[in-house]
Parts: sequence; C-alpha cells; structure tokens
Amino acid sequence: MKATVFLGGGRITSALVAGLRLAKYRRPIVVYDRHSKKLQQLKRQYGVIVEPDLHRAVEAADLLIIAVRPDSVRQLLEEIGRILRPLTAVSLAAGVPLFKLRAGLGRPVRWARAMPSPVSRSGCGLTALTFGRGWPDAGRKEVRDLFLLVGPVLEIPESRFDAFTVTYSSSHGYHALAALVDAAEAIGLDARSARVAAAHALADGILAWREGKVPLDQLLQEAATPRGIAATVMNELDRSGYQQIVVRGLRAGMMQARKNARR
Repeated sequence: MKATVFLGGGRITSALVAGLRLAKYRRPIVVYDRHSKKLQQLKRQYGVIVEPDLHRAVEAADLLIIAVRPDSVRQLLEEIGRILRPLTAVSLAAGVPLFKLRAGLGRPVRWARAMPSPVSRSGCGLTALTFGRGWPDAGRKEVRDLFLLVGPVLEIPESRFDAFTVTYSSSHGYHALAALVDAAEAIGLDARSARVAAAHALADGILAWREGKVPLDQLLQEAATPRGIAATVMNELDRSGYQQIVVRGLRAGMMQARKNARR
C-alpha cells in the first residue's frame, strides 16, 4: 500500500488532513499516535486509517511525515530505529535541523523539512520547504505537490527556516485581532461591532493588498491621512514601541527554535 503516514495525531496533522480531504487527496492517509482518542477522532472526522503500532505505520509509508513536538523527535526516531529501505521523510518539527534528522533513521531515508500553517485546513495555508542533500527532482515535486494541495509553497534555505517560522504564524493575526477587539471594547464599542471592525481592519485591508498591485506604503498613506485619526493612532503605536515589541517577540521565537535544535 502506497500511503502517506503521519506520525503524530495532533493539531497540525488534523489541519493538514482536513486540507487534504478538502482537496480530494486520493492516496491513503495513515496516522499513528500513542493516544487512541486522537486516532479515533481523526478516523471519525476524516476517514483516515489509524495505526496504533509505530513500526507497522512506518512500514506502510511511502511518504513519512513527522508531526510530533520538537522535544519528542529524538525519542520517536530512536523508537523507530534504522530504516534500510529508501523512504521520503518530512519533518514538521520547528527548529530541529536536517543533520539531526539524517542521523536518526539511516542513510536510505531522504529528509526534508516543512513548516505548514494550521490555516491549511481551509486550503489557504502557506508552507515553507527545505530539502536535504541528494533529492531528485521527482522527489522534490512529490513533496511540493502534497503541500500545494493546502496552499502556496515557498522553498527557502534551511538557514532562514527559523526566521520564517517565527514570522508566518497565523497566531500573529489572531493575537492582533484579539488585542484590537479588547481595546475597542475598552473604549466603549460593543463586542459584536468590535469584532466586525477589528476583522475588517486586519483581514480585509491585507486581502486587498495581496490581491491588488498598490504598494504597501502607498496603501498605508491612503488609510492614514496626515493629522487624521488613523494617523494619530499609528503614530502613538509607534511612539509606544510597537515595532520594537514585534522584533522582541520574533527574537524570542528564534531563541526557542535554537533550544529545539539543541535537544
């Protein structure tokens, strides 16, 4: 059986499987996880094949996707042991470098890293890819084609992978939306109106920029007339250290990625 096998049945597996089902992905999908409740939920929701035995799951794989937390990768690879047949493996573990992955399962395994977004469940995700040594064009295409089913794909060098990881997360948008909603309520707007206004401020404006041809700085000038209300808000945010706060947050994420690499 030529199957795409996920090791780990958590949130990112759920998001990717949902997106793949939405795209009518035809290859069998097998999911391994130690927790039977996760497996049964994925089976009910998406009709995946569940496999509670790790080695049987790996044996079924034509494409193996490591979808566990970074601090669990080394233990998982140790449990799998050496693989003696050619196999394509993709790690979704943030911060875990290719050289550590290559050391885990043996030479016949070709490794890539992918960083897919949870928004993949809607088919509107974004995935970064980086490939290890010795990848043939056909193998690269197979991996790219899988992630293209759930949204755009960007291939970047591994040296930039951590910077991409801390920047692209949909959590930035959700966090900004929640903060803007709370702030609007704090100045007197009702909850429903606050959500509608904040969602427009973030989502609709950015969508217009992505789908149009107007430069970002020009759109910003258009939205924030000098000495107007929007410009006053932006200026106060900048004076309060908005840009520096964002940079500090990204740097903290980079530090966590480096910690993951040392595990």
